[in-house]
Amino acid sequence: MIAEELAEWGTGRVEVPAVVRAAALRHLLDGVGAALGGLRAGPVAAGAGGPSPIPAVAVARALGGPPEATIIGSRGRVGAPAAALANGTLVHALDFDDTHAGGLVHATAVVLPAAFAVGEQVGAAGRAVVEAAVVGYETVCRVAAAAPHGFHARGLHATMVAGVFSSAIVAARLLGLDAARATDALGIAGSQAGGLLAFLHGGASTKQLHPGFAAHAGILAARLAAAGASGPANVLDGPHGVYDALAAGPVDLASVTAGLGARWETTRIGIKPYPACQLSHAAIDAVRDAVRRGGVRPGDVAAIDVDVHPDSVPTVCDTRRDLARPASPYAAKFSLPWSVAAAAVDGDLSTATYGPDSLGRPEVERVARLVRWHVTPTGGAAADAPGAARITLVDGSAVTGGVPRSAGGPDNPLTDEQLVAKFRGNAGGDSADVVDLLRRLEELDTIEPLMAALAAAGTGRGRP
Repeated sequence: MIAEELAEWGTGRVEVPAVVRAAALRHLLDGVGAALGGLRAGPVAAGAGGPSPIPAVAVARALGGPPEATIIGSRGRVGAPAAALANGTLVHALDFDDTHAGGLVHATAVVLPAAFAVGEQVGAAGRAVVEAAVVGYETVCRVAAAAPHGFHARGLHATMVAGVFSSAIVAARLLGLDAARATDALGIAGSQAGGLLAFLHGGASTKQLHPGFAAHAGILAARLAAAGASGPANVLDGPHGVYDALAAGPVDLASVTAGLGARWETTRIGIKPYPACQLSHAAIDAVRDAVRRGGVRPGDVAAIDVDVHPDSVPTVCDTRRDLARPASPYAAKFSLPWSVAAAAVDGDLSTATYGPDSLGRPEVERVARLVRWHVTPTGGAAADAPGAARITLVDGSAVTGGVPRSAGGPDNPLTDEQLVAKFRGNAGGDSADVVDLLRRLEELDTIEPLMAALAAAGTGRGRP
């Protein structure tokens, strides 16, 4: 059964190639930066009545527990499940964390919290934490990609559905569970898979919480298995299993374990250049290309036409919402017309684009109402589809733009310099020590120095 195969591989000796380790370290760096950015933005968002990671941090502190693990930006330790709840929420707070296109999952948001919390709890060496993270990356990406957009089609957030499994196997590995107990952990975790997409219609903070829920659930599942609780080994491939119950459309069960240890999905995870839903990125890049080519000014725009992959439409082009006037800055991240318009007006997108004062801009709303999308099947994953745009100007002329795929993906990656610049923009202040420790993570005897640096990182940066 799939869970047994994943458990056998995930708890055994895993030979991780250097290129895969390097990819994992890049994603952990990106995830920490996203968490620090969420921490900085939290008080502002909370003050504006918007979604904020602060409640998750406050609740994690209140849950307390034995001093096992660190909440990023907070001094003092809490129980590992509580720390994972807070850190998963922080990583995903700005929707600026990485995305695996095939599974449409935010991989680091569920892997990092479990790896850091349990790694700190057990005193694991940095190399062991990285290896556990790779096992987690492979699990979350493969479980989600076996049913492309299948969970989303049922109204569920694939990051949480698949994330409970990755967090469980990460925790099981670091806790030293054998394959039988790890199989139980995966089976227990499956009963906690979920995450409704209802947030799309109001911009509520539940989406931010989903990775935290998944990491928390995975750690609890591993602990329950270690204590003797059992879980169904057919949790993935049996009747009433996760795919049977929660996925729509075809499911490629064999792909979950095919090529384990030889084919590495960890190297296929993209790093976002924009803090918006990945499904809009190709259109954003295409519009920016057209603006550059034509020297387009906002007042020149009469219409914007963009191609959209069919699987992207329900998430970023849902006409049951007013896409030109989103309900909140967070909801704006899931409006392709609004994000495209902001890119056309401002020339770029940043965290400030979706800040508390970002809505109510007449020029952006005007241009957003001029955006038309055309459902264009291209084959392949929606998050890795090409982008094409045509901007019609008020004088009747037109300019076009296009990209073969959005920036940041594995076939068009951010450079190391761009990644560090993104990290620093999110983290703020002097973050050189954190960057250095993350780059040297595999050399550390324990991850204590890194976690101490992350505990201090919130000081003076809007720490809640």
